[in-house]
Amino acid sequence: MDGWSEPATTAVVVLADGTVLRGQGLGAVGKAVGEVCFNTAMTGYQEILTDPSYAGQIITFTFPHIGNVGTNDEDIETTNLAAASGVLGCIVRTPITEPSNWRSARHFDAWLRARGIIGLAGIDTRALTTLIREKGMPNAVIAHDPDGNFDLDALKAEAGAWPGLVGMDLVPAVTAAQSYDWDETPWEWGEGYGRLEDPKYHVVAIDYGIKRNILRQLAGLGCRVTVVSATTDAERILSMNPDGIFLSNGPGDPEATGEYAVPVISKLIETGLPVFGICLGHQMLGLSIGARTEKMHQGHHGANHPVKDHTTGKVEITSMNHGFAVAGDSLPDSAEETHLSLFDNSNCGIRLKGKPVFSVQYHPEASPGPMDSHYLFTRFVNLIREKKGEPALGER
Repeated sequence: MDGWSEPATTAVVVLADGTVLRGQGLGAVGKAVGEVCFNTAMTGYQEILTDPSYAGQIITFTFPHIGNVGTNDEDIETTNLAAASGVLGCIVRTPITEPSNWRSARHFDAWLRARGIIGLAGIDTRALTTLIREKGMPNAVIAHDPDGNFDLDALKAEAGAWPGLVGMDLVPAVTAAQSYDWDETPWEWGEGYGRLEDPKYHVVAIDYGIKRNILRQLAGLGCRVTVVSATTDAERILSMNPDGIFLSNGPGDPEATGEYAVPVISKLIETGLPVFGICLGHQMLGLSIGARTEKMHQGHHGANHPVKDHTTGKVEITSMNHGFAVAGDSLPDSAEETHLSLFDNSNCGIRLKGKPVFSVQYHPEASPGPMDSHYLFTRFVNLIREKKGEPALGER
């Protein structure tokens, strides 16, 4: 076509095997090294990019139009704003358009810059996704330089030298520095987020990288939540007189985090208090009962993952973000598998026999179904109610 020229390369992704992907930079200027994954969700890019569970990763979005509804201050998931974003970078197919949404308060590109996230647009994200599916999630460097100056050999060496997520504890970078109380309830049309006026229960949530909407779901069911740091000991948690314990989502290798978290979880389980875990919390609950975790080939990242609940026989559409999983064949006799991925039969939920303790691998607060998995929060509160001799709520 007359007058057309190839856009200048202002950003690159260099994989550890030497593969170079060239595109146009957006967001922050600089470079970052991490693991490249892909996410198949069609919506929720702002929530994804502020999910602390993605620390140490570079996200490839398979949906081609990312950024077209802009950004706002309500859809941020991290509670630890001092940590900015655990996500290192994002890769998108098409350049960012001007936002077109009544909730938009800031252009996506400006928002990425403010959060220190490096972006790249203009590559064939389908080809990169295929590569990940075939070869697994690669280590890589993403770099953005408006002048297009890149030392590709140095970037390749940096990607190759990065040790990867196995054995890496990333929770200290995203956990709360000090404890705090949470009382914000879920968003409602025309009203926004509410406040819990009359708390009925007290839940202590151990923050391994907790998301705001998890806390809102708990508050919406009458729980005043005290959020504590990931390194808080069991004695300190029990001194708060909780009615239940929540183990949050988070990033990194569960075995690495489990070195200090698992002993605490084991003590809490022995008290007989209701315990509910999500994502990393699920994995570390598995470790605390003697199961093992394993690195996945391509992980599960998206909002369209079907999971079967063996306790009800129902299938729910779930949101997932994990690169490690509990090995289902390693569960002890004291536990049973409650949920299973219908994509690859990997474990997605467990509960302990004779104890009010359960967990799931996916994110029930993310609402892709949209409310397929909200019953899990009610199930947790019902365990608290049962311990108090109160009648159960109907699961929704």
